[in-house]
Amino acid sequence: MTNKIIAIQGNHPSQLNPKTDTTIFLANEIQNKNYKLFYFTPKNLSIINKKVVAKGSFVKFSYTNKNFYKIIKSQKLDLIKCKFILIRQDPPFNLEYISTTFILENIKNKVKIINDPTSIRNISEKFYSAKFLKFMPPTIFTQNISEIKNFFKRCKRVVIKPIHSFGGNDIYLLDKFKFNLINKFIRKYDHIMCQKFLPDIRKGDKRVFIINGKVRGAISRIPRKNSFLSNMSKGAKPIITKLTKKETRISNYIAKDLKQKKIFFAGIDFIGQKLNGDINVTSPTGLKTFYDLSNINLAKTFWKDLKA
Repeated sequence: MTNKIIAIQGNHPSQLNPKTDTTIFLANEIQNKNYKLFYFTPKNLSIINKKVVAKGSFVKFSYTNKNFYKIIKSQKLDLIKCKFILIRQDPPFNLEYISTTFILENIKNKVKIINDPTSIRNISEKFYSAKFLKFMPPTIFTQNISEIKNFFKRCKRVVIKPIHSFGGNDIYLLDKFKFNLINKFIRKYDHIMCQKFLPDIRKGDKRVFIINGKVRGAISRIPRKNSFLSNMSKGAKPIITKLTKKETRISNYIAKDLKQKKIFFAGIDFIGQKLNGDINVTSPTGLKTFYDLSNINLAKTFWKDLKA
């Protein structure tokens, strides 16, 4: 039975939303194939006596019960006994996140880990997009206030983002250079991402799902009124969408690159046919929403490609 265990490293299940959560969607699909699910949080991952172990619980998820998860048994597990390990905790990509990649790296040649911990550590979700600047709106990565001021002169309306945040948190749209605000932002985050604002965001962005080096589908997310944030956690409305030829070409190009870097599951975003620079590899989302909109179950594709 040891090869029928799948471990999930993630936020505590009580923090998840079963209506939209991709982790639950993936877990529910594989437990229907008689796999056991072992769930643990990053703080409970350790190296003890040369073994990578985690304190956690065997759980079962359900979309029909009011309590969508049930703890079956709590214990400490030697993770080498698992067939797969999913890294599914939300960013921020901080030292705890990095530490878990170093720990899991010790067993990645013995257990299949999604996504590869070394690759996650090497692929900063925003910095990595610097490889693809030709597909993006004007974008810089810096903490130099003079460079940011010059960028504002060229672009007029600019979005500034932390490098290692997530979910649309702490993102500002500025119509002019505001020294005090930007200086404070830099002191808090060091290097930041500055990008020319794309008015097409009002029509929504496009989230593209990449599994095993292939483009599998996409949804569009329409910001709520008076907002420029397309994150569903910020109130954006998801709808089904299709990619243009240009978006498909760019997506396939990036998908091939990600597969070479051992990234199995990723999400990339477009605004007005331009890549917006967030290459989601740490905990990609949206599969449950895509299923609800299209009736296409990409969780089946996910596990089939892993040969589970």
